[in-house]
Amino acid sequence: MSMWTDLNQVPHTLRFVDVGRWRTRVLEAGSGPALLLMHGTGGHLEAYARNIGALSRVRRVIAYDFPGHGYTTHAVSDLEIADYVEHATGLMDELGMAAADICGESLGGWVGMVLSSQQPQRVRRLVLNTPGGTMANPEVMARIRTLSQDAADNPTEEKIRSRLAWLMADPTSVTDELVQVRRAIYAQPTFATSMRHILCLQDEQTRRRNLVSDHHLRAITAPTRVIWTSDDPSGPAAEGKRLTAELAQADFALIEGAGHWPQWERPADFNRIVAEFLAES
Repeated sequence: MSMWTDLNQVPHTLRFVDVGRWRTRVLEAGSGPALLLMHGTGGHLEAYARNIGALSRVRRVIAYDFPGHGYTTHAVSDLEIADYVEHATGLMDELGMAAADICGESLGGWVGMVLSSQQPQRVRRLVLNTPGGTMANPEVMARIRTLSQDAADNPTEEKIRSRLAWLMADPTSVTDELVQVRRAIYAQPTFATSMRHILCLQDEQTRRRNLVSDHHLRAITAPTRVIWTSDDPSGPAAEGKRLTAELAQADFALIEGAGHWPQWERPADFNRIVAEFLAES
């Protein structure tokens, strides 16, 4: 398990925590109230390598690999949102957290919204970073499915780089180190099969039964910050503004010059926006 230039100077622990059948890779840094960092489809905890240091100055940061992802146990059946929510609350229980702040990107934001709506007592504050789960755009879903499965089936440097470049406003944001870390994950013998089960949410029928509904949004009571970007390939900033308007306690922040991973492409802006929001509590 390769680690990161960005984390070399950040005190942290990396271990595995058993959550039901999922042997879960967990990184922890800092102290204080807990902050869960949730990554996107096909991702892994290193998506937050450029944020853990800054955020660990104000929180006990927990970044982890979702079920079926990264170095957590790989999937042998389809994973829907309820599976991720059950795993997240199970991880919180294992780590002794009655409640936490949640910061979720893409799939992570989708999981965060559903968790917050179903178990509001467990979520203090919610950051939705280009969240998924509110739209079902066939072209976007097909693009994610094709790029992701191609990279898992044949994890060459070129295919891994293409998948990562889709996330960015500037393709040169994809570093060699990022490619190497993801390539090692995708090259695991059971990962290609796991990816097929992860990608069920890019199937229209499966996605529609998992979408975040108006009922979910009305049930979210946690103060929420919605972050969108100028160049998000998953959907327009107008969707983030619509989401903000639907939530009971929400505000909106736009990060310029970033795609689907503002936490990676614009870490200083992202870290400031998130830390200021957490400090409001």
